[in-house]
Amino acid sequence: MAKPTQSDAEAAVRVLIEWAGDDPSREGLIDTPSRVARSYRELFAGYADDPREYLKRTFEEVGGYDELVVLRNIRVVSFCEHHMLPVIGRAHVGYLPTNRVVGISKPARVVHGFARRLQIQEKLTAEIAEAIQEILKPQGVGVVIEAEHSCMTLRGVNTLGSTLSTSRLLGVIRDDARTRGEFLGLVHGK
Repeated sequence: MAKPTQSDAEAAVRVLIEWAGDDPSREGLIDTPSRVARSYRELFAGYADDPREYLKRTFEEVGGYDELVVLRNIRVVSFCEHHMLPVIGRAHVGYLPTNRVVGISKPARVVHGFARRLQIQEKLTAEIAEAIQEILKPQGVGVVIEAEHSCMTLRGVNTLGSTLSTSRLLGVIRDDARTRGEFLGLVHGK
């Protein structure tokens, strides 16, 4: 099956505008199909790349560093695969290196790469953790995501302000109570 074109996407948006009850040829909406298609290309850019690639350039000169590395408050923007509505929140990613680390931007790029797809938060959390485990092979990985789902806040049960928290802990971050506690303490700013 051929990938839909920009024109196909714009036609679909015109149909949705009509379905909603408006006129896509109205002045304020005439360029909307093009704008929506372009914004979706950006919002779903995660399909174009393999986020694991960001982790392949590592640094082995770590000066003997053997403690947790945690990057907190990575902005997550994703879309619920059930309703195609925004999921917005924060990810906290940590790992206990074995003998190499990645640049500080790389965990954020991995989060963004997986988030910029139609997702459920549980799968997103697992994909991030498993990619880091697979490529870096650290002693352990921890990922916590806290996000607000528009499918719950804008429609349905209308629970504005509710957030979903998910976590995926691997290796010593899961199995060693002290390391798990240290990771969760760093995630929560304690």
